Amino acid sequence: MSTILTAQNVYEAQRETLKLAWQSGKAGANRLLELATARFPGMALVGHLNFVHPNRVQVIGTNETAYLYEHITPEARQLALAELFGSPSSAIVIVANGQDIPDEMRSAADAASMPLFSSALPSPRVIHDLQYYLARALAEREILHGVFMEVMGLGVFLTGESGIGKSELALELLSRGHRLIADDACEFFRIGPDGLQGRCPDMLCDFLEVRGLGILNIRAMFGETAVRHEKTLHLIVRLKDYASNPQSGIDRLQAEQKTRAILGIEVAEVALFVAPGRNLAVLVEVATRGHILRRRGINALEDFMHRQSLAMKSP
Repeated sequence: MSTILTAQNVYEAQRETLKLAWQSGKAGANRLLELATARFPGMALVGHLNFVHPNRVQVIGTNETAYLYEHITPEARQLALAELFGSPSSAIVIVANGQDIPDEMRSAADAASMPLFSSALPSPRVIHDLQYYLARALAEREILHGVFMEVMGLGVFLTGESGIGKSELALELLSRGHRLIADDACEFFRIGPDGLQGRCPDMLCDFLEVRGLGILNIRAMFGETAVRHEKTLHLIVRLKDYASNPQSGIDRLQAEQKTRAILGIEVAEVALFVAPGRNLAVLVEVATRGHILRRRGINALEDFMHRQSLAMKSP
């Protein structure tokens, strides 16, 4: 699943940050900014004016303006402007560096219904900020059922069958000083080739549903520091019913580190068995500590096996 953005969305989201002003082409407010790979593979989302491989957002800096108005003839400029604003590959044109916009550029934008923005900021700054914003806004995403928590500074996703006790476990973790990110529906999206970010949909922020207690406002109940909006995903904890799983199939030494693929990225996963008398909150904390150690290159099982090997070799 991916988000669809329009020129209007971009303008509203970045108007203050980039000091944007909508100059012409307002009839194109609903022009779409799609994923770079949607129809034009390899095409950049944002960049300086490019006639050969048009960007989705064409940025005109001082050099591009000098090219259009100092280095080519008026006839060639008319053709260039027609090509710029008539390009089906582009959705927005931004004139940066606080430059004045000629009337012929405004007219070309209106004629082609191409949104034409101006910015007082330097063009490299406009490109940098828009690339960051669009990469996140248009990232591929997936909504998964579970509870997403920040435990010891890491993003930990609690998952398992409905009714197994995920919300109760989250409540216990909250009472131990950890933080809630999302309950029931968590939205994950790619932030890079090997990173996933998880966040809570706006409608569900701050709320946790616990059977028998109903909907709880965690921010009001535990304070501002008990919740946050998003976090990088580091570990998945899958809760399983101890009674319904054959004990012969449980790997007690956890010799193999299991992973789960989300949006093509492998994320470490551990299984915790739910049974009377087990303190799952402590187990989640220990699983998180163990994951931190593994990221540092410390593996308890390997250390144990090495010690055992030395003991067998000693006289």
